[in-house]
Amino acid sequence: MASARDAEWQDQRFSALALHEVFDNPVEGETPQSRLKQLGMMTVLYRMHQMGEKLTLANIKAVTGMTRNTVKESVDPLVARGILQETIVKNSVGRGTAWQYEFAPEIFERLKPS
Repeated sequence: MASARDAEWQDQRFSALALHEVFDNPVEGETPQSRLKQLGMMTVLYRMHQMGEKLTLANIKAVTGMTRNTVKESVDPLVARGILQETIVKNSVGRGTAWQYEFAPEIFERLKPS
């Protein structure tokens, strides 16, 4: 069983990984503000993941208070980097579609202690 200390270490490893992925691998034409926004979004999404919340545009919008378009614009660079994977699923009503995200499996593989 994982201890509280293990969870703290994983949180620290995630923070270090997020910094490395975004700041050490800048994308051409990307501004420092964009990288900082990506880092903040990664932190929010990681917390939501830890709480068991689905990473849908609607849920992210509810947590951040951002508009749907702003959420999408903030998440798209993380998808382009391969940090997140996106899928289209049925919305909560079951009649329309919704964007849903999840961290790429490699991200959590890299968080495991060596």
